Amino acid sequence: MDLTTVIGIIAGIAALLGGFLWEGGEAHGLMEKTAILIVFGGTFAAVAVSFPAARLRTIPAALRMAFRKDSDTDEQIIENLTEMATLARRGGVLALETHAGKIEERFLRDGVLMVVDGTDPDLTREILELEIAAMERRHEQQAKIFESAGGYAPTMGIIGTVMGLINVLGDLNEPGSLGSSIAVAFTATLYGVASANVLYLPIASKIKARSQERIQRMEMMMEGILGLQAGDNPQLIRKKLQSFLVVDEPVVSRKSSGSEGKAEEHAAQA
Repeated sequence: MDLTTVIGIIAGIAALLGGFLWEGGEAHGLMEKTAILIVFGGTFAAVAVSFPAARLRTIPAALRMAFRKDSDTDEQIIENLTEMATLARRGGVLALETHAGKIEERFLRDGVLMVVDGTDPDLTREILELEIAAMERRHEQQAKIFESAGGYAPTMGIIGTVMGLINVLGDLNEPGSLGSSIAVAFTATLYGVASANVLYLPIASKIKARSQERIQRMEMMMEGILGLQAGDNPQLIRKKLQSFLVVDEPVVSRKSSGSEGKAEEHAAQA
């Protein structure tokens, strides 16, 4: 479970609800069944019309990607590929066949099996690159579903508010209840804007971020697979794959580094 996604959504809802209560509002004032039906039901209907059924069936997989972390880390994959490179140098690539069956990552397993089968290196690279491109397109399509929901939800909220105002203005026999009725009508707009900016659009952004992480990981695995096929030294493969890891390093400006160099130069002359 990716706690950042869960904590972010909970924190967003808590901030909105907390701000409302802080200003003296009452929680039950936000619970409007008609607004919920119009906003969420209307958003679902608009998304269903916008995309084919096959695309909509990928929503559960997209949510899993947004709320779950990959089981294997980049460091574990690098260690696994280094071990396989050592095994291949000792017993040949055919020695990887038994080891490949234990690999849970399908992309890596299929790549290693292509090495064992003696597939041409150029063909191996082409197949792996096509699979990476297909995954990127699939994730992009999944993110567009939630981006569309984020676009429709505020509009549905406005529609719900207009419908509520029509009912309010159609019955002005009780002027004393006019204010509360208008406030109830605007609850739909709140639902639409809040759901778009706390749920749909952030989930779409998380899917894109996860997609970029997976693309980088698959590219790293592809380089390792091609290194196995070429018979590269295990430590050379490790060093090559470690270049894919993101390492935060302190940034030293040219100005500061230049002043430090001049200070050292003056010290040496002294």
